[in-house]
Amino acid sequence: MERIGDKQAGAVVADAPVPASSPGLTSRVPTRANEARAVGLASPGLGDSSKPGTAPAGPVQPGAVPAGSVSGDLIEQLRVLEEMKSAITALQARVAVAFDLAQRAEQAEAGVPVSERGSGVGAQVALARRESPNRGSRLLGLAKALVLEMPRTLAALKSGQLNEWRATLLVKETACLSVEDRCAVDEELAPDTGTFEGKGDKAIVAAAKAAAYRRDPRSVVGRASRAAAERMVSLRPAPDTMTYLTALLPVAQGVAVYAALCQAADSARSSGDAGSGVVPTRGQVMADTLVERVTGTPGGISGINLDLVMTDRTLFQGDSEPARLKGYGIVPAEWGREIVGSGQAGQVHATTPDAELTVWLRRLYTAPASGELLSMDSKARLFPTRLRRFIETRDDTCRMPYCDAPIRHIDHVVPWRSGGKTNLANGAGLCEACNHTKENPGWTSKTVHADVHGGTHTLKISTPTGHSYQSKAPPLPGHRPSRT
Repeated sequence: MERIGDKQAGAVVADAPVPASSPGLTSRVPTRANEARAVGLASPGLGDSSKPGTAPAGPVQPGAVPAGSVSGDLIEQLRVLEEMKSAITALQARVAVAFDLAQRAEQAEAGVPVSERGSGVGAQVALARRESPNRGSRLLGLAKALVLEMPRTLAALKSGQLNEWRATLLVKETACLSVEDRCAVDEELAPDTGTFEGKGDKAIVAAAKAAAYRRDPRSVVGRASRAAAERMVSLRPAPDTMTYLTALLPVAQGVAVYAALCQAADSARSSGDAGSGVVPTRGQVMADTLVERVTGTPGGISGINLDLVMTDRTLFQGDSEPARLKGYGIVPAEWGREIVGSGQAGQVHATTPDAELTVWLRRLYTAPASGELLSMDSKARLFPTRLRRFIETRDDTCRMPYCDAPIRHIDHVVPWRSGGKTNLANGAGLCEACNHTKENPGWTSKTVHADVHGGTHTLKISTPTGHSYQSKAPPLPGHRPSRT
């Protein structure tokens, strides 16, 4: 037992905060060795003062924290927990590979063609780990590389000498090699012998790149030439109604784009009038130039459809209920009113030469109790345009649990071939990958009765192993669900 005085700093012990203003509080502060014994996991180097990061024995230097103090024990706990995390990650990798092999064997017994075996395994790993399907596929790939091709990196992960991120770096930098060469690089680097103790990410990447190049220079060069096929543009939210627009380009094109923006910004600033007000920074001019050159207009909105969902109270009465912008998420009410007010609203297409955008108002009706969107059925197999737009507005992003990718397909929850109807209840927005995943053998989905979940559209998705996961449509702006 250890008594924590009222003048000591607050500490976290046994998952409970110990505030600084708790005089006479008695708590047990488990040491690193005690913590390891409590969870039944032995960690290398426990109590070894020669290991880097372990408090040395001997006289205490001026200003140093005495050995065995509360803060010293807490640091020991943080370290052993980090090592335990790495060990658990290594175990998860082994379990994921075993699951993949088991699924393939079961699919073979069920008569699934060889080319289709293993489909949907990454998605099941993602659901079990509460990750997106894309992330689940990458985690499965990492597990296969560690268990089957890089045993020494796996051993370093298990012993806590590497964390999951740094093991991922080693796997990534050797991805272009054959199995034999990858195993040889793993043997050469020998991460489980402390090769990377105290090294940063850049040093680890550099060592892996150099070793890979020595083993197979042609593959490394070929990887660089194939990388151009992965060029892409992505958009992700940033704080304060901003976004990150990212382009992955070949180096020559990327440098050329950046140089052109720099030149345009320098030219605009040199010819600008400094006395006209606040002079924009070079970065601001570059951003404005990018928007204008890509969209063709200074505001960047003309000719582009922005789906902004807000309540009538927010739009007309100045209510503070946030709005929702498709492809971004929640935005402040004031921002929504400003973006609507900058254009010209009307029931017909009418713009003025100076108008930055045209505003179209489309009324959406929801059920008072649940906030559920109301719609009509269709007898067609394909979802009509208005019904598609309805479902996109309701679901916002892909409805597969833990996936927030943009909607690419409006899919029947119960397939059309199985008697599923083309209506709002039986429709769901999915990304392309998740739509293909649910078509694999053993996957089923259905709509849970609305009354069970207060009227919220809810999907129940079942995997080949019999595990089930639920996905609820996000609430629309203005709806406050009852907590009773």
